[in-house]
Amino acid sequence: MGNGAKAQQKRERNAAKAGGTAKSQIKTNQAAMNIICVTCRQTFLLTTRPPALEEHAQNKHGKTAAECFPTAQK
Repeated sequence: MGNGAKAQQKRERNAAKAGGTAKSQIKTNQAAMNIICVTCRQTFLLTTRPPALEEHAQNKHGKTAAECFPTAQK
């Protein structure tokens, strides 16, 4: 048995162990978008940092982050 056959067998074993196809995280990411700008209704991930929210409020609306995101945690 040559090295090519060994490599193919290893690929097949690893594919069987892996369980098939990769899983998508799209639904999880959509559920995590729970910071909403009250002015334009744009959604942001829960993990978005306050400077990014402040930047959005200033650049898009000329407001403070507190005005656009009253429910966002500091």
